[in-house]
Amino acid sequence: MSTPIASPLTDDPNAAPPLVRAVDFFETLTPAALVHLDRVFTDDARFKDPFHEVQGLSAIRAIFEHMHQQLDQPRFVVHDRLGDARQGFVTWVFTFRWRGQRQPRPIRGCTHWRFAPDGRISEHRDYWDAAEELYEQWPGLGACMRWLKRRAAAPLPR
Repeated sequence: MSTPIASPLTDDPNAAPPLVRAVDFFETLTPAALVHLDRVFTDDARFKDPFHEVQGLSAIRAIFEHMHQQLDQPRFVVHDRLGDARQGFVTWVFTFRWRGQRQPRPIRGCTHWRFAPDGRISEHRDYWDAAEELYEQWPGLGACMRWLKRRAAAPLPR
């Protein structure tokens, strides 16, 4: 029989598996929750997304702090999840508003997590298409990105 893993958020050895705890943390992520980041990530955790590649709690915390400083109402909603005690994969929609704008914006993506033996995240890798989900939405830059996309696409039979 295996020994239960303590929950990074509750210190309860009978708490939910690492994937459930990670999803719960990200779906309820607030600036106040960042004080508990060491319960979710290992001290030497690695994080990578289309804009960052960092290692360590302070660097990961800085990314999430910056997100909350730059965006209004950032929120992850996980739609699909698959994993075990070693790793997890989730699909999500991240919604936010740019500061001073009323229109919410969605970004669709997925995350692959690797969990340490204690259930905390040791590797976090986000996959999402910054060109389609972000750059194409900007005036001016969006037109250029859509043109590039059409140029790079294979011709389809009619």
